[in-house]
Amino acid sequence: MVRAAVLPAVNAPLTVADIELPEPAAGQVRVRLAAAGVCHSDLSLSNGTLRQPAPAVLGHEGAGTVVSVGEGVTHVAPGDRVVLNWAPACGACHFCGLGEPWLCANAGTAAAAPYATLAADGSALYPGLGTAAFAEETVVAAGAVLPLPDGVPLTDAALLGCAVLTGYGAVHHSAAVRPGESVAVYGVGGVGLAVLQSARIAGADRIVAVDVAPGKEELALAAGATDFLAAGDDTARQVRKLTGGHGADVAIECVGRADTIRTAWSSTRRGGRTTVVGIGGQDQQVTFTALELFYFGRTLSGCVYGNCDPAQDLPVLAEHVRAGRLDLSAMVTDRIGLDGIPDAFAAMTAGRGGRALVVF
Repeated sequence: MVRAAVLPAVNAPLTVADIELPEPAAGQVRVRLAAAGVCHSDLSLSNGTLRQPAPAVLGHEGAGTVVSVGEGVTHVAPGDRVVLNWAPACGACHFCGLGEPWLCANAGTAAAAPYATLAADGSALYPGLGTAAFAEETVVAAGAVLPLPDGVPLTDAALLGCAVLTGYGAVHHSAAVRPGESVAVYGVGGVGLAVLQSARIAGADRIVAVDVAPGKEELALAAGATDFLAAGDDTARQVRKLTGGHGADVAIECVGRADTIRTAWSSTRRGGRTTVVGIGGQDQQVTFTALELFYFGRTLSGCVYGNCDPAQDLPVLAEHVRAGRLDLSAMVTDRIGLDGIPDAFAAMTAGRGGRALVVF
């Protein structure tokens, strides 16, 4: 038996309980978790913003050590250190064929099938985003584990599985930030902190961090922001003022709210680029006039998992960590146990802190 944080039903409180994990079948891997990050997507799964069968064990940003492997698994072996990949590409669908594995049509199939049982009554449990990292151990598809390169602390490496891949990819793949450009980052949570560090790594000149919580200024500046703004009615104007009156070359929105997306878009220069990383609900409607779309010539784009290919990007990120350009531990503001996840959810809802990390 292993301990896990179980979501009994959508909008129900998480409870820590014993679960029974099967041995890995063919094409599966069993992993002992070292740590798991508490991501806003987990909160969205728990409250129904994102669809997830329940009861479930959430958690998708994790790293650990391989315990055992099923038949046919050759890229990892027991004892290997690995990072979980919550969106493993199938390599065969239309989008994979286009070279866009982050849009894989089959990446989410594992989340729809039970993977374990509750020890108390034998009821089936579903794995959140196919990974179920809020547990001491998990069993996942072989494609959902990536070997962790040497030189990266295993506990902090959990952040690479979602926040850092997403933030890095938003900067380097989606927005394609160039040296000397100005960047406005909306939302200084786990992903936002990764975006700030990645914008610095990309050579951005002015990096403006925006958040509703003034207390996040120190976190933002430490991550690479040159300026910090407390969000308000005149945020777009303030960003334009800080960027020569024209607006930022790039805005990256990490919140997923209609008003924030609109503000991010309005804070860019003519011809500027806005990348939306935040996941909002269906009720969040963003509007533009046809005339302003023509006049400003701005680009607005969505971003899924940083538009990354994790197998290719993980070694690049590991090199940034080894070289001291990317500081994973600086993103963590709370190290907690499984029973601390509800408080971490509450902190995210209130806009407090950076990344909370469950340490096993």
